[in-house]
Amino acid sequence: MVLELFKRAPVRAPEAKAHANRPVIAFHGSGRAAWTARDTPSLVRAGFAGNPVGFRCVKLIAEAASAVPFALQDGARRYADHPILSLLARPNGAQGTTDLMENLIGQFLLSGDAFLEAVGEGQDGLPAELHVLRSDRVRVVPGATGWPIAFEYSVGAKKHRLKVDSICHIKAFHPQDDHYGLSAMQSAASAVDVHNAASRWSKSLLDNAARPSGALVYRGTDGLGGLTDDQFDRLRGELEGYHSGAVNAGRPMLLEGGLDWKPMGFSPSDMEFQKTKESAAREIALAFGVPPMLLGLPGDNSYANYQEANRAFYRLTVLPLLSKVSDAMSCWFHAMSGTEAVLKTDLDAIPALATEREAQWRRVASADFLSEDEKRSLLGLPPRVDP
Repeated sequence: MVLELFKRAPVRAPEAKAHANRPVIAFHGSGRAAWTARDTPSLVRAGFAGNPVGFRCVKLIAEAASAVPFALQDGARRYADHPILSLLARPNGAQGTTDLMENLIGQFLLSGDAFLEAVGEGQDGLPAELHVLRSDRVRVVPGATGWPIAFEYSVGAKKHRLKVDSICHIKAFHPQDDHYGLSAMQSAASAVDVHNAASRWSKSLLDNAARPSGALVYRGTDGLGGLTDDQFDRLRGELEGYHSGAVNAGRPMLLEGGLDWKPMGFSPSDMEFQKTKESAAREIALAFGVPPMLLGLPGDNSYANYQEANRAFYRLTVLPLLSKVSDAMSCWFHAMSGTEAVLKTDLDAIPALATEREAQWRRVASADFLSEDEKRSLLGLPPRVDP
């Protein structure tokens, strides 16, 4: 028994090491879905700067909303001249009303939050200038009770603390966050990833002459065996160098030494990537509240014509957003100056609603049972003041 312990084990022949996939070289990949991070900078890069549908949705809403003028009125009159109107007409030295509102609404759509900063001292307790802050740089500082006690603005390593009363924070509804809003871009993030992935897939197909993937199967001269390391590396290098990319589109492949080509996967028409891309584009438009017809997207055209779609866009998307912004700014101005005047959207200045407004004016004007002040109230005007 002792001698058995010191007996030398029989020498085995060395095994030929080979890749498990050595007989088959596949030219398609698979893996888990890669989703974009849900932080604001990543969403802006993927959904706005890198996606034409998201870019157009944000631009369309922001430009349409910023072009609608505000009217300032209280319970007695509508103002043609007021310090608030003067401030909005020239909010700072570099912007006018349209630029300011476009930046403000754009930040709101991309992040769910918009921050307007008051700078300096102007007339009647109002600030001298208004500036829109980048939402991704602003952090809410909550107090012991949970309410914000300050805002922190960060640029690189530098941080600046801002008072609560100097910031107008416009927040979208978020059921699970007390301090930050939920943006349409966050809701559309999955559709944005699908749309971007479909675009990259289409680009890859074009680079490879729109051919389906496949596999080279090696059977050996006698039907058995596998490629050596040198043969495997040389074959892979030749395929990558001579049979991939747009430059090599259509180049024939020479097969020898027991190699056989086996097509794998589906063609672009079979996979219907174009329909997938269009469906993702409609989902992005749905998240932002933009009718697909206004973006030139096929399918889901629920409106009879472009005019009806444009009217619905203003009624269901632009006007509710402007009401939210005007209410927040009115409360902010009231807290600073004590003015009772509030900002209202001037519906008569919207061309898309001209037909509706004309019909409403006609109906109200022909109602003989209403007094003049009642008619003005129905039209959103204050009572008439006799000179």
